[in-house]
Amino acid sequence: MLAQQRQTAILDLIRQRGGVRVSHLVSRFGVSDMTIRRDLEVLAERGLVDKVHGGATLAGPGSAEEPGFAAKSIRQQAEKRAIAERAARMVEPGMAIALSAGTTTAALATLLSDVRGLTVVTNSIPVADALYQNPRADQTVVLTGGIRTPSDALTGPVAEAAISALNVDLLFLGVHGLSPRTGLTTPNLLEAGVNRCLIGAARRLVVLADHTKWEIIGIATIAPLEAADVLITDRGLPAEARAAIGEQVGELVIVEVG
Repeated sequence: MLAQQRQTAILDLIRQRGGVRVSHLVSRFGVSDMTIRRDLEVLAERGLVDKVHGGATLAGPGSAEEPGFAAKSIRQQAEKRAIAERAARMVEPGMAIALSAGTTTAALATLLSDVRGLTVVTNSIPVADALYQNPRADQTVVLTGGIRTPSDALTGPVAEAAISALNVDLLFLGVHGLSPRTGLTTPNLLEAGVNRCLIGAARRLVVLADHTKWEIIGIATIAPLEAADVLITDRGLPAEARAAIGEQVGELVIVEVG
């Protein structure tokens, strides 16, 4: 296989998966570690991928660029479903929980219709819609007001004031990206403020993030990794990332994707 053909195949893999490890590419293409690193360097120079420790990811948008909810909802669907299913096991009858905006938290919302006596606080229109579609008389859904973002989140002083007056047992937080240096991040400044209020209102913070969020950095830091009591992700997260995260979060949970 010619170098250009291999680089095209590598780019296709990264587009399908969101990211790849050098070791996987070495095994797949039967070439040396150095050859793969040169291929990734070529792709990075063309602006097609971002090199990260141990591999590469699809070149990300600017730190302030925010994809819409519909665009994000079609990415990593199996991973998000598996993460949501694991998160749902943490929810018990009679709890008060909060769900931030995000496609993974929206997937979680669809799994909560059988939980008795549940109160859900959210600033996410899709999360509220998911709960309203399967209503229970003994469940309460609290949707904050606020300014709507491309992610269908409600933000700003109205949302922050509503959340700051409440207390919940668990917060399930979706994030745009996470890294040891910048922590949990978002591309929306207003959404960062609301998420900080959600963290302040919660007794425990559970972060839901599939493996493609690793080393993605949004313009605003919501909180450091150490703030997370639990981080639920999928087995696509590289070993070095697991080690780095495991040193900082309370508990790292890796789910299998069916």
